[in-house]
Amino acid sequence: MTSGIDPDENAKQVRLLIAEAAVGGAAIIFTPEMTGLLDRDRSRAATVIRSEAEDLVLLAARSEAKKTAIWVHLGSLAIKNADSPDQKWLNRSYLINPEGEIAARYDKIHLFDVDLSPDESLRESSAYAGGHRAVIAAIPQATLGLSICYDLRFPGLYEALTNAGADILAIPAAFTVPTGKAHWEILLRARAIEAGAFVVAAAQHGRHEDGRSTYGHSMVVDPWGEILLDMGEGSGLGFCDLDLGKVQEVRARVPAVANRKNFEMPVKRS
Repeated sequence: MTSGIDPDENAKQVRLLIAEAAVGGAAIIFTPEMTGLLDRDRSRAATVIRSEAEDLVLLAARSEAKKTAIWVHLGSLAIKNADSPDQKWLNRSYLINPEGEIAARYDKIHLFDVDLSPDESLRESSAYAGGHRAVIAAIPQATLGLSICYDLRFPGLYEALTNAGADILAIPAAFTVPTGKAHWEILLRARAIEAGAFVVAAAQHGRHEDGRSTYGHSMVVDPWGEILLDMGEGSGLGFCDLDLGKVQEVRARVPAVANRKNFEMPVKRS
């Protein structure tokens, strides 16, 4: 997607994509991080960010999932958090079942606080509260491990998800262009190889209304690290079939998950 600053317009796009995916025979559709709103003007964003019960994109996705009997993974939405004492928002993923019910929620743990260059600093934590819990969820024939964008750089999260039974890892993103060119593919393939799991990474792409640019290249990577789908540039819908038997096949050939060990940490010396 190339999400903009108007949640209503993004909701319309989500409805169309879910309907198109269902017609194409998809069992589940994955959308990028910040599907409902991509706006770095936080004062403007504050006027349209809503609670979970009122979010336009979540309501649209739940309605369309029920209408089309398809699973929907909303990569993430900006959600108002009534429990936050400092009024920070949540960057939250949703898994919606074919009855239109919310089957799982995941709040982004690792927030994007970086200095990309002397002229570009990003502080996600200034507006968003980080999550504290890893989440897996059952879908037909598989277990889905949830994560969001910057989480990709922290392999310990994916170790926890696969230890808990995940065989598909969802990594929706809105990667910047410089970091995308340098690290996107190699990190996605590394996470798939380490986990012996499929990686499904729906991404934002293009020049957005708020002036930022994102890298694109939505990907599906198999447990051996082979790229099954790379959507390149532009927005739209891609289809990919997953042979879930490949997970056990790869983990039998290279049993890295089974061979994980606990170990003592080194003592820091002065």
